[in-house]
Amino acid sequence: MIQTTLISSFTCGKVSKVEVYSVKVDCKVTSRFAHTVITSIALNKANISREIFFEVDLPKTAFITNFSMSIEGQTYVGNVKEKEKAKKQYEKAVSTGQTAGLVKASGRKMEKFSVSVNIAPNSNVTFIMTHEEMLKRKLGQYEIVTRVKPKQLVQQFEIVADIYEPQGIAFLDAYGTFITNDLLPLVEKTVTDKKAHISFSPTLDQQRKCPGCDGTLIDGDFIIKYDVERTVTIGDVQIVNGYFVHFFAPSDLPRVPINVMFVIDRSGSMMGNKISQTREAMLTILDDLHEDDYFGIIVFDSTILEWKDSLTKATKENVIQAKTFVSRINPSGMTNINYALMESVKMLKKERQDRKQSERSVSMIILLTDGMPNVGESSVDKIQENVRNAIRGNMSLFCLGFGDDVEYSFLDVMARQNKGLARRIYEGSDATLQLQGFYKEVSTPLLSEVDLRYPDDLVNSLTTSHYKQLFNGSEIVVAGRLSDNNFSVKSQASAQDWDLLYPEQEYIFGDFTERLWAYLTIQDLLSKRSEKANATAQALEMSLRYNFVTPLTSMVVTKPETEKGPEDPLIADKLTEGTRPSGPQYIWPLDLSGYGTSVKSVQLEQSVVSVDGDPHFIIEFPGREDALCFNIDDKPGTIFSLVRDPLGVNGQTIGDKKVAPNGKMNTYFGRLGIVHQALGVRLEVTTQDITVSQDGKQAKFYWSDTVTKDRSLTVTLRDSVRFLVILHKVWKQHPYHQDYLGFYTLDSHLLSPSVHGLLGQFYHGVQFEVRDLRPGEEPEKPDATMLVKGHELTVTRGWQRDFHSHIRKGDLVPCWFIHSNGNGLIDGNHTDYIMSGLFKTV
Repeated sequence: MIQTTLISSFTCGKVSKVEVYSVKVDCKVTSRFAHTVITSIALNKANISREIFFEVDLPKTAFITNFSMSIEGQTYVGNVKEKEKAKKQYEKAVSTGQTAGLVKASGRKMEKFSVSVNIAPNSNVTFIMTHEEMLKRKLGQYEIVTRVKPKQLVQQFEIVADIYEPQGIAFLDAYGTFITNDLLPLVEKTVTDKKAHISFSPTLDQQRKCPGCDGTLIDGDFIIKYDVERTVTIGDVQIVNGYFVHFFAPSDLPRVPINVMFVIDRSGSMMGNKISQTREAMLTILDDLHEDDYFGIIVFDSTILEWKDSLTKATKENVIQAKTFVSRINPSGMTNINYALMESVKMLKKERQDRKQSERSVSMIILLTDGMPNVGESSVDKIQENVRNAIRGNMSLFCLGFGDDVEYSFLDVMARQNKGLARRIYEGSDATLQLQGFYKEVSTPLLSEVDLRYPDDLVNSLTTSHYKQLFNGSEIVVAGRLSDNNFSVKSQASAQDWDLLYPEQEYIFGDFTERLWAYLTIQDLLSKRSEKANATAQALEMSLRYNFVTPLTSMVVTKPETEKGPEDPLIADKLTEGTRPSGPQYIWPLDLSGYGTSVKSVQLEQSVVSVDGDPHFIIEFPGREDALCFNIDDKPGTIFSLVRDPLGVNGQTIGDKKVAPNGKMNTYFGRLGIVHQALGVRLEVTTQDITVSQDGKQAKFYWSDTVTKDRSLTVTLRDSVRFLVILHKVWKQHPYHQDYLGFYTLDSHLLSPSVHGLLGQFYHGVQFEVRDLRPGEEPEKPDATMLVKGHELTVTRGWQRDFHSHIRKGDLVPCWFIHSNGNGLIDGNHTDYIMSGLFKTV
């Protein structure tokens, strides 16, 4: 099975009188971090100017870090910029009818960088492209694939790879899909304990398809596979110049039995190759089950069909019966994903309750579908919510999306919410192998809920250190910065001091641990953009600092002037899964894509609403950077209705100790009253204590108690909504400010449709449109026009801080700020929400 973790390819367009003189691919790998430089020289031998093309296929997970062109002694170097700045150059070029080069999706795991340039008669151009990527271990190996398609004979052709792995190299192989028996001796490999050198450099004649032919044999993939030595330790740690990287892939862990539900789409859209390839893959997958595994099968369209009403031990007899069932699956009907998943979760839960299975066993669901839900529950947000509430972290969900038309983002989010991952299965002759390969990856869990912990006083800026699963043949990688350069690694981890261990420089491309840390950090931040409000801004800042072309940045190369006038700039963009090339998006340090002259309309069923600070009301929409914010200014002591259902929540403001020199009196919530008449419950929260009253009985707690030492209080009402109250402590000697409370609503969808209040009116969503983006009073805060509730408002893009995930520091939330106490957004006027008592509901 082939796993592609690094792919780069080079293609030169063949144009009359244009000769590709040289192509060199130079890949250096240091501790799994690959730095690839592709250099090509093309000559224009004609007496007139010619257009020369340069195309490179690179992995979707790689970041371009450099591109340059040298023409007649002049070098044109790419600069990484925010997409907004790059967009202006791009639009200028397009407005004059010129084309601009783009990075665009070109295959399953690749994206294509393409640029052309006009070259004067009898001149040459040198292209240099650099990209970087961390190699990912799959099924016990790393793989480097270089795709080469020069389309003509090349005077100087060379592929060189230098690998250095401090743990030692366990095995290495190198070959090419295009390499004949005659070319095989040209693949040179030198492997020592920790180093490997691989080269392939055919002469002009050796490239020919036949003696005297102009056709080239060089057309395909050059592949290097390897793995490193692993000992019985807690991993391998590399430390270089204040940064460390920790590789963790234990080799001595026993296999964990699995309880697996296969949930297979048999709706009408699966007709043809999809269903036949699914049947073929399932027959092989069933053979791969171990006898200590338990399994079940559900096929679904608008209804479901269970193979058996409970999971079954994977004996030979049961596997044979399951194969008969699978071979008879035929497509028809609509797609009810929600029903199928709910039933599969129910079956796994029942098995865990009823059977005396191994406590070490792991439960998982593998969903295969090619479409969107179109019968039963059809809201993808609701399905994700239902699945998340049903699973509750007790099993993993893996989603396979078959074909290009599947709503991949829906599956991706749902899988990540439930300790799993998603994968697109591409339609083609090898779809069966793709399905089998995915199962092999996820069917051998070794560990779950893996936490790698490091001394807080010695390390900081860690990349993700919690992993939901570790599968056999994979690897966990954590990087970070050292607070103390005297850091020493304890236990059995192997720590390498780079300068002492390996002083030679030919394998070193700068401080690789720092760049690997930056690469992983940006990948983490990009994956958390829907969960963490300030992740976009942080990822952008790091992308610019380390010169990475990521989904938030573009690389701009201003090409030379020609006889016809200035050339267009090259704009290199990075796409994400599911996107299509359509020019650079409009992205501030905030995500403003889709705004500008067009209209953006948002209508969501659910929102997350909170109030914190002075007091700042924030209406957030999960998965979007389209929060709405407004402040309420009134005199201290005012009581506002926050939530009004049968349940009531009121908040009373407090002011600063005294008026600040700027003349502004800040107000905050200092008391909260929560009352539920039907339950006879009252809860009062102040900055000092918490009082609970029910049926004449009363209990009081203090924030200083150990139960509230993290300064947060979660209030759960029976079978209903949950609230989170946060105490913000202020330095006692502060001349102006004092302690205050933040209030956040969890599970707000459980409240009735008639819920109201300053917060409650937004629990079930709000529709708004934003258009006419324009400069504001401050350069970093643009204004726009918002249409909401029949009003046309001027709103300003800004930030507020949300503390519900990170109580100490909070997350910055990009939002549209509505002025004048929220007038036009809230129903009525803010004074309509003033109450006469803390527990008043009318």
